[in-house]
Amino acid sequence: MRRFSISLFVVIAIVSIVLAAATIWLFVTNPVTVATAVNEGEISPLVRSLAEVLLTAFSGLLKYL
Repeated sequence: MRRFSISLFVVIAIVSIVLAAATIWLFVTNPVTVATAVNEGEISPLVRSLAEVLLTAFSGLLKYL
């Protein structure tokens, strides 16, 4: 049980770090989308842009491998 809880913690930590890094990258590279999403209260453009950033990063990683 201890190994499972440590593994779960590591997975949650990695996912959190990846999402935080992608969000910061989105703030830096596309501030207009972020500002518009925050101003209008619409989260869907922000989530769409975040998904595009993650997809681009993973596709680049897969090309590297």
